[in-house]
Amino acid sequence: MNLQQYQEQKKVFQQSQPSHRSLCVRCIQPDFSCYCRHLQPFDCQMKFVILIHPIEVKRRIATGRMSHLSLKNSHLIMGQNYSENPEVNSILNDPQYFSVMLYPGQKSKNLSAMTISERALLFPTGKKLAIFVIDGTWATARKMVYQSSNLSSLPRICFTPPHPSQFRVRKQPNEACYSTIEAIHQTIELVGQTQGYSVESREHDSLTTVFDAMVTRQLEFIHQAQLNPRESTYRRPRHVSKTDLLHPELR
Repeated sequence: MNLQQYQEQKKVFQQSQPSHRSLCVRCIQPDFSCYCRHLQPFDCQMKFVILIHPIEVKRRIATGRMSHLSLKNSHLIMGQNYSENPEVNSILNDPQYFSVMLYPGQKSKNLSAMTISERALLFPTGKKLAIFVIDGTWATARKMVYQSSNLSSLPRICFTPPHPSQFRVRKQPNEACYSTIEAIHQTIELVGQTQGYSVESREHDSLTTVFDAMVTRQLEFIHQAQLNPRESTYRRPRHVSKTDLLHPELR
């Protein structure tokens, strides 16, 4: 698809958008694309703290919010500079938690390259694990981390994606770019057993279930818009939230 074709298709999508839509108060999706019925909240025995950039909050497809709704005992905190954020600092200063950040880079420990025993040694016993996740584009995520003095010094973990992202609504920059919810799912897969969570229960697969349902629904809208643009209620999302968790050695 060339630029002109894309712009023409985008114009058709925008014209087909209804002027007024009712939004679900929980997932902030239009009623016709609400994914709440697919949510199955579970306790992964870890605290995920999802730090969402203000731009992401306004985006319709925001998997950080979806992750928060799927994870019991999780936090969704909007901001850019978290240095003085009371909720973030309360978690960081709580002695019952050992905090790490899910973030790629030279300082990150690649969980995929470790055995279960080696992963367990990363986290002290007697403390609950709190994992901070940055929900934003690569550019905004980098600024959020380095502007926040209380986050920049946290131990970092990452992983090597075992398969391409399933975010088929939009072409990814490369196969190792994961959405936030996919990244959290893979982290639980690798770390859960060290924290007393039964990976064999596959409860965490509810994350990918709701994600796949949302993606499938969006693809249906795209197909509908292409066949009947005048009757379609779909508008192509302008942005997609991603978390790039490709290990630095593979980038």
